[in-house]
Amino acid sequence: MQLGLHALGIGAGARRAVIDAVAVAAESCGFATLWSGEHVVMVDRTSSRYPYSADGRIAVPAAADWLDPLIGLSFAAAATSTIRVATGVLLLPEHNPIVVAKQAASLDVLSGGRLTLGVGVGWSREEFDALGVPFARRTARTEEYVAAMRTLWRSDVASFTGDFVRFSSIRVNPKPCGATIPIIFGGNSDSALRRAATLGDGWYGFNLDGVPEVADRLDFLAAQGRDLAELRIAVALRNPAPGDVAELASLGVDELVIVDSPPDDPGSATEWVSALADRWLSA
Repeated sequence: MQLGLHALGIGAGARRAVIDAVAVAAESCGFATLWSGEHVVMVDRTSSRYPYSADGRIAVPAAADWLDPLIGLSFAAAATSTIRVATGVLLLPEHNPIVVAKQAASLDVLSGGRLTLGVGVGWSREEFDALGVPFARRTARTEEYVAAMRTLWRSDVASFTGDFVRFSSIRVNPKPCGATIPIIFGGNSDSALRRAATLGDGWYGFNLDGVPEVADRLDFLAAQGRDLAELRIAVALRNPAPGDVAELASLGVDELVIVDSPPDDPGSATEWVSALADRWLSA
């Protein structure tokens, strides 16, 4: 099982010097993937419930710096040569899928095929309202956008007709390094797992309570009729312990993602990453 690091894009992790230092150290220490999430908009007061905490509130302060993940990860990719980069997750229905397809392919090409595109449907109604995107039917919009982007990546001249996006005989270049870009679906709900099973190349379970919840979610995922060996499974636990690693590996998890905040001082980043590697990679 591999180890990922979800530490870039927010707060200190949004600073160029910290991104460079963390990315270089993570690659040197043997981490498999650098993850970065997204919110285009944050609000001081929200009536929307955050689905990944017990109290329904996101821990990130509304005033914190939060980079666009594709831009932030492009700097991480430029500082490294082998470690993968992944959005965890990009809120796809908030974006134009043609633009995302081009941006993602551009990052994939510039990184030498190292991008994994993690996508989610979003949870903040206030964010959708600010962007002028309907909150209703965001799941259907996400699924259609995924189909449209894959069409753009595989076809030299692409056409697509759906409820939310339509285009005819267009060229969008560059193409990804491979046949496509892996798309994994975030979310821990039954509906999110169904999307991962039916449409995804993998699943990113975020802030799960522990190994028992991972096992439960994987059982549900397998019950959807998809061979789990065909999917890349990445999980982040709320309170992980090194003893969880062997159990997660036995369940078929491909990557344990450590969620943490880097130090403000980029000079301390190497030591910080090395300490994480000593704790987790030894496990």
